[in-house]
Amino acid sequence: MKIHFVMYALMMQSALGFLHSGGLMARHSNKGGLVLRASTSTESTRFWETRQDGCWRPDVNDVDRISWGKPAKKKRTGSRGVPHRLNQEERKLYDLARQKGFLEVLGSSWRSQRRDSPLLNTYRSLCDARGQPQIVLHKDKTGIDSVVVDLSPLRLPDTFPEVAAHCSEAVANIAGEAEIKAPTPFDQDDIDVEVVGGGDDPWETRPIYQLSPFFVVWSLPRSEAKVLGKELARIFCTAEGKGKGGSKKPSVKPGRSRRHGGYGIG
Repeated sequence: MKIHFVMYALMMQSALGFLHSGGLMARHSNKGGLVLRASTSTESTRFWETRQDGCWRPDVNDVDRISWGKPAKKKRTGSRGVPHRLNQEERKLYDLARQKGFLEVLGSSWRSQRRDSPLLNTYRSLCDARGQPQIVLHKDKTGIDSVVVDLSPLRLPDTFPEVAAHCSEAVANIAGEAEIKAPTPFDQDDIDVEVVGGGDDPWETRPIYQLSPFFVVWSLPRSEAKVLGKELARIFCTAEGKGKGGSKKPSVKPGRSRRHGGYGIG
């Protein structure tokens, strides 16, 4: 069967278009088994979990390697159909995102030469490797920006609606209510992939570029958007601090890529 890969930037564009088109606001309540809890100083503020054992995830070093166009050691880290190699400007934004815990881009960060966004693809892979949500601030020409949290790197889809509700509630005093944008999952019959470990759960066996994102979206002025980005980074513990980032190009011996499956392509 032919493999249909996700163009993540297109999905992000769709989510942002939905937001700015005046789509209905998602109302969070106790209906449908959704439980909302307000955190207090004596209660743990952690309302999310990430799948650690028994699922396929890339290695952080491999994510850095393919961002330089170098081969990954772990098969399926990258794909010929999903660009990850960063240019100089994207490299700076990527390294800053690792330090701050959230990525800032202009619009959808679409790169016409690649017909996709290598920066978004690479940062999403990094978040998957670390088992954390992806937080992106999309700067708009109007000054009303979008802050988007993608919960898919947590790889626990049954928890996404509840986590999104808690997330919206946790920052309501900063950003108001969020919108939920959950793209339609892939058609299982349209994807032919190698299954790891004999499982049949795509959230356990497939690389992140073959999994649907789950967006939580806010629209607000830039100054407030940056405050929100910092708060979300604190909530989800995504900041790595200064000195982190794959700014140093990895050294790979000639021919090594052939012995290790090329550029991590499966």
